[in-house]
Amino acid sequence: MRQVIECVPNFSEGRDKEVIKQITDEIEKIENVKLLDVDPGADTNRTVVTFVGSPKEVKEAAFQAVKKASELIDMSKHSGAHPRFGATDVCPLVPVSNISMEETVEHARELAERIGKELNIPIYCYENAAYEEKRQNLANCRSGEYEGLKDRITQPEWKPDFGPAEFNAQTGATAVGARDFLVAFNVNLNTTSLRRANAIAFDVREKGRVKREGGKITGKPVLDENGNKVWIPGTLKAVKAIGWFIDEYGVAQISMNLTNISVTSVHEAFDETAKKAAERGIRATGSELVGLIPKQAMLDAGKYFLRKQQRSLGVSEDELIKIAVKSMGLDDLKPFDPKDKIIEYMMDDDNQEKLVDKNMTDFANETASESPAPGGGSISAYVGALGASLGTMVANLSSHKRGWDDRWEEFSMVAEKGQQKKDELLYLVDEDTNAFNKIMDAFRLPKKTDEEKAARKEAINEATRYASEIPYRVMKTSFESMEVMKEMAEKGMKSSISDAGVGAICATAAVRGAHLNVQINTKDFEDKAFVEEMLEKAQKVNELAQKKEKEILALVEQNM
Repeated sequence: MRQVIECVPNFSEGRDKEVIKQITDEIEKIENVKLLDVDPGADTNRTVVTFVGSPKEVKEAAFQAVKKASELIDMSKHSGAHPRFGATDVCPLVPVSNISMEETVEHARELAERIGKELNIPIYCYENAAYEEKRQNLANCRSGEYEGLKDRITQPEWKPDFGPAEFNAQTGATAVGARDFLVAFNVNLNTTSLRRANAIAFDVREKGRVKREGGKITGKPVLDENGNKVWIPGTLKAVKAIGWFIDEYGVAQISMNLTNISVTSVHEAFDETAKKAAERGIRATGSELVGLIPKQAMLDAGKYFLRKQQRSLGVSEDELIKIAVKSMGLDDLKPFDPKDKIIEYMMDDDNQEKLVDKNMTDFANETASESPAPGGGSISAYVGALGASLGTMVANLSSHKRGWDDRWEEFSMVAEKGQQKKDELLYLVDEDTNAFNKIMDAFRLPKKTDEEKAARKEAINEATRYASEIPYRVMKTSFESMEVMKEMAEKGMKSSISDAGVGAICATAAVRGAHLNVQINTKDFEDKAFVEEMLEKAQKVNELAQKKEKEILALVEQNM
């Protein structure tokens, strides 16, 4: 699974469109990086840029953008309403999918070190990337702003984490950090009352509301021994909220910033807000997502609402997102298109047609054409995906069987396992063809000089190795999916038990077909140790799959 991070650098230029474009052009030059948003502000004289990709490419794009900004922006001439202390003022990295905060911190620190060393810009690491507690807060790092930096940077306690401990008049300093993903999320109410909307916001936001004498809204604020107001915290951690009225739609909303969706998710925020609204006689009619959201947050929401209905969670990604949208009413005010709102979907290359996106007829016709790809590897992966789908279908049907209501979770867990294997095998359908294309590309590399010959040989070896590993993954995943078929042959509803048997046959066919690909792709490979190990592993999986198929078919015949 590809790791994805987001980068949201803030550049101290919001008026000169040509300067902004030159900076964002540097980002767009880097392959596999997707520029999602460029938001300039004239009053703040600041532009917020958002882009995503794999960690290596994102770090490179960030470095090149910071470099270009340091060449084009002169902080000695800058003025704007927003606090700032550098040409690239802040540059946070945000984990999006398949990557931990700890890993993101390491990437942020590597980026910070490179910027400081190669561009001679003073760097402060903040939030999760901070080396000391007082630097976690960006406001502390940026205190005094650009104008106070010359004196502050020489103080031992504010020595930069990387780069020179001396004032750079043109670039100022930059804060590089790692922070959690922030989601801007609004809940729609069936009221026009701003006062009631604010009351609900105070109920849920972490900060809560001021405690008042007698518990009445008209009472005087309660003060502590230091004369500070006492606050009653709200019910949701890592949530900022306020009520407002939207003229365009004629309704009040709770406007929320979910500053850490691993602490409070969008579905938890929606349900808790709906609950607090209901206590005040108000109904939450839906919600609105402002900006983008990671795919996993939507999948988690779909599973949350299915779980509340005691329905199987082992459904497709599209179905989970559909359930999330409908359950939270994300399409209440305007249509909700996942392709425009989910980061991973925004990253998809629309120009690259995938085999799995073809209809059945076109897929068959493409396979039957004179093109060598897709070939046996892709077909094996697809057959395996069909087998996993059949096993998953039996699990989902069993979870809904009348009289088995108390067993829905048992079958749901099996269906989730089947969906996971199906999704990986569908990915491998195209990846097998991509692996073949890598080999063809390697053979097309120039070979005139000794250096070119060596590079070409290395590229061919790497591509061949990968082209052997992919069909082995097909074998392994297809074999693992057979556990789903076995469980359903033992426990699933009898009227569909034959489908579990067909699924097992498909899985075995996928294993045997992919085994042939492993064998032919390693045939002339020079790394004999790799070939021996790969063939030994593949042969073992092949034998285990055929043995498992016999066990499953015996169970099917026994229980039909």
